Amino acid sequence: MEEITSNFITDIIDADLAEGREDHVHTRFPPEPNGYLHIGSAKAIYINYSTAKKYGGKFNLRYDDTNPTKEDTEYVDSIYEDLLWLGAVPDGGVFYGSDYFDDCYRFAEKLIMDGKAYVCDLSADEMREYRGTLTEPGKNSPWRDRTPEENLDLFRRMRDGEFPDGSKTLRAKIDMASPNMNMRDPAIYRINRSVHHRQGSKWCIYPLYDYAHPIQDALEGVTHSLCSIEFENHRPLYDWVVENVGFKNPPHQYEFARLNLTYTVMSKRYLRYLVENGLVDGWDDPRMPTLSGMRRRGYTPESIFEFVRRAGIAKQYSLVDIELLEYCIREELNKTAKRRVAVIDPVKVTVTNYPEDKKEYFSLPNHPGDPEMGTRQVPFTRTLYIDRDDFSDDPPPKFFRMKPGGEVRLMGAYIVRCDDVIRDADGKVTEILCTADLETRDGMPADGRKIKGTIHWLSTENVDPVKIVHYDKLFTIANTGDIPEDKTLGDYLNPESKKEFTSSLVEKGVLGAEPERYQFVRLGYYYPDAKHPGTVSRIVSLKDSYRPG
Repeated sequence: MEEITSNFITDIIDADLAEGREDHVHTRFPPEPNGYLHIGSAKAIYINYSTAKKYGGKFNLRYDDTNPTKEDTEYVDSIYEDLLWLGAVPDGGVFYGSDYFDDCYRFAEKLIMDGKAYVCDLSADEMREYRGTLTEPGKNSPWRDRTPEENLDLFRRMRDGEFPDGSKTLRAKIDMASPNMNMRDPAIYRINRSVHHRQGSKWCIYPLYDYAHPIQDALEGVTHSLCSIEFENHRPLYDWVVENVGFKNPPHQYEFARLNLTYTVMSKRYLRYLVENGLVDGWDDPRMPTLSGMRRRGYTPESIFEFVRRAGIAKQYSLVDIELLEYCIREELNKTAKRRVAVIDPVKVTVTNYPEDKKEYFSLPNHPGDPEMGTRQVPFTRTLYIDRDDFSDDPPPKFFRMKPGGEVRLMGAYIVRCDDVIRDADGKVTEILCTADLETRDGMPADGRKIKGTIHWLSTENVDPVKIVHYDKLFTIANTGDIPEDKTLGDYLNPESKKEFTSSLVEKGVLGAEPERYQFVRLGYYYPDAKHPGTVSRIVSLKDSYRPG
């Protein structure tokens, strides 16, 4: 992973270190285990991890598991797997927000006794009514002036399960007239009898994120709490919590713009909607922006972080074109991927003047631009396969592939002329009969005639059957935030986002024991699907892709 380039966050850290406010850097990534990580999460990981590494500091993974109704160990496991796959090893430790419940409770009692928190009996609807609006101040709760002793008694009875869910909350006593809505006596504890994935039924009260998060940061020694821009208005509450519970050298929060990508969604709520309604094939569907889906499709950690780096780190909102992401993986694989041949929709070719019992080998480069990758020997026989799209018996103008009476170069081998075709009862071409110019093994025809077209091919003795899947954009609308109110995400699903070719062929060896990314010449970059043996997924097309089907 390349070192993070200078940005407004590193400028802040440079100033902190130079002025002695901090003498080290410690960051964290705090995902809520209520879904799978996506490429937007990769930006947060990149910023926190790379920033820590730039300054020789530590990086923590801390699961924000303070809401037991949505969390699951499946998500916990997937998050850790994704983090390691990206190479962002949490060398500062792996923690859980729930590990700090005792500390959060202890600090809550301190706030109560300091007269800075109170138990409130307002319902959720009443609390919203009392909260006011952006232009009107809120009203004090009728229970705001309870004594510390009364609040402490009620809070302990909340902890002991005496009151029903939702009947009481513990609220910070700040300022109901604050222009920042987050500072109008926010709830910091609520009653919830859901079973926690780690704590079981130990607790029936749970701290809210805005209260628990700064405490967790401070207890772990985090110096710079880096988060996305939607938390900017929460920063005063972050500062209020760490100051009033008594941390002497508290962390500070800084915000960056979220990563938004065209033709997809980043909200876990919407991603869950796609999964739970069967609109995709699970969280790791290769069309999803989840890291597990991108990994299954064949994206690399390096390409994802390069995309994040190129998209930039700033505070301003932006919608990044998905083509930049595709460019990053294409640029990497153009340098690193070996070349192989695949035939998407095969049609048989018989070279009628080639002996049935003869087989010879042609040398093809594994990478035309990198001689160090070596070559491979591919067999040439009387019967071959080409892609059906490389033949037309009614060709349009400037069609330089195979056509009746026309000549074409078989890539790396002979020039052949199409003499005849054989069709089935429905008129579909089942076999093409050709004659090879056997003097053109190593060059152009001796009589100087020009051959404009070159197509790929496979010998019938050098093929493995596969299913090839082509993926495209999941939605037909670039900015999914622009969906009209009377429409849903489902109305904009791209019906062409997944195309399956069930009778395809690839060179032997592509489906090896260890999955490898290949460029299938003239088609794109591909990767075996670990979830479905015998299936190969297209990661991304070539820049000027030939698109069969």
